[in-house]
Amino acid sequence: VLAVASGKGGVGKSSVTVNLAAALAARGLQVGVLDADIWGFSVPRMLGIDGRLEADRDDEGNTRIQPNERDVGDGVLRVVSMGFLVDGETDALMLNRAVQHFLEDVDWGDLDYLLIDLPPGTGDVQMGLARLLPRTELVVVTTPARAAQKVAERAVTMARKSNLRVVGTVENMTAFTCDHGTTYALFGEGGGEALAASAGVPLLGQIPLEPGIAAGGDAGTPQVLLDGPAAQAFRTLAEVIVTDAAPPVDVTGCSARLLDAVDAALDAAGL
Repeated sequence: VLAVASGKGGVGKSSVTVNLAAALAARGLQVGVLDADIWGFSVPRMLGIDGRLEADRDDEGNTRIQPNERDVGDGVLRVVSMGFLVDGETDALMLNRAVQHFLEDVDWGDLDYLLIDLPPGTGDVQMGLARLLPRTELVVVTTPARAAQKVAERAVTMARKSNLRVVGTVENMTAFTCDHGTTYALFGEGGGEALAASAGVPLLGQIPLEPGIAAGGDAGTPQVLLDGPAAQAFRTLAEVIVTDAAPPVDVTGCSARLLDAVDAALDAAGL
């Protein structure tokens, strides 16, 4: 479980979440995305997914919410968001324990990763997530601006107070390169490296500032599925996550999987 966090809004946390999720799915992985920004949801539009969430009952009569899905390459994105429950993007909805319901009552299926797009700050949702999923790992997003980096440090502090592991930082909007090849550090320099150094974690990636990222989010086509420096940066970020920072957990030996295997063998034997 990877929660994508930031100390403040406007740093592109949701853009990082959806592009990282799409990059992981494009590698053939099964990826869940939980849009935990209950009041400021944007994941459905950015991934080009719509439709109301539906529910059915399992064999024990329990109601299970079915996530909306999108195929990406050989992988699958399974997405749950408050945006699938309201009538329009401008609707305001306050629902206590919404994130808990999304975690406990959704039929996520077998996943390699569950990415959680957290709301900005260090409030109740973050605290509740730490209680519900104590093995959650955090990726903290900042911009190159030192002011943003200082605020992002609060997210790191919150995680460690809750005994959550911070796997690294991502610097978004690193620099803009014009058509003539000149690079401009529009939002300053050094914030990602400074945050990584102060937290004692690696800088996982630096995402350049490109108009295509915002345009892709509006159109429902994550930039990572296209071409360009930002797309390559997101693909490299996914590579770092999978191979080093937070590899998929091998659960083939867990008790639940072993019990499933035993039941299957008994069924096959007619016992």
